[in-house]
Amino acid sequence: MQEKISTLTDNLGRTIVGKANAIRLVMVALLSGGHALLEDVPGVGKTLLAKSLARSIDGKFQRVQCTPDLLPTDITGTNIWNPSSREFEFMVGPAFTNVLLADEINRATPRTQSALLEVMEEGQVTIDGESCQVPKPFFVIATQNPIEYQGTFPLPEAQMDRFTLSFSLGYPTAAEELQMLQRQQNQIGFEELSPCISLAEVEELQLLMQVK
Repeated sequence: MQEKISTLTDNLGRTIVGKANAIRLVMVALLSGGHALLEDVPGVGKTLLAKSLARSIDGKFQRVQCTPDLLPTDITGTNIWNPSSREFEFMVGPAFTNVLLADEINRATPRTQSALLEVMEEGQVTIDGESCQVPKPFFVIATQNPIEYQGTFPLPEAQMDRFTLSFSLGYPTAAEELQMLQRQQNQIGFEELSPCISLAEVEELQLLMQVK
C-alpha cells in the first residue's frame, strides 16, 4: 500500500512544484474517502493539482466554475425531453466524474451549493425522485478565494462538514518559480503525466484505510 501511495505522490510532484505537504494532504483526503477544500488566491496551482490527480489515477476530470447564476442541475444533470423518442432522457452533469473541481464554490448560491451535499456524502444524485450513482472513486476538490468576499455566499457548517481537510497551497518561493519556468520550457505539464495507479487500486486503498 505504501508503495502505491508513494508512486502516486511522486507522480504528482512532477507537475506540482514545492508543495509536498499539500500533495500529502490531498492524498489523505482522497484515500480517506473524503474531499478537500483549498482556500487560496488564484494562480497557485489548485486547478493543476486537480487535473494532475485525475490523470495520475486514470480517472475522469470535470470542472465547474461556480457563479451566482449556476443552477443545481448544472452540477447534477437533468432530464431533457427527446422529441425523437418522445421520452425524457437523463443528461448527466459534471458530478458524474472521478475528480470534480468546484472552482470558487462560495460564488454559487446556497441552493446550488446544496446540490453537492448528497453526492459528496452518498456518492449519488437524486433527479426527479430517482437516485443515480456517480462513478467511483468520487473526489471533490473545491476552492475559494480567502481575500475576496464580494458577491460570495459563505459555506454553511453542514457543507463544511463534507470536507475532510481545508488548507492552502501558498505562494511559491523564488527557487520554486524558477523551477516552474524550467519545467514549462521542457514542456512538463499534466498532459505529459502517465497514469501510475488505477481507479480500482484507489478504491482498494480507500477500503484499507477504512479498515484501519
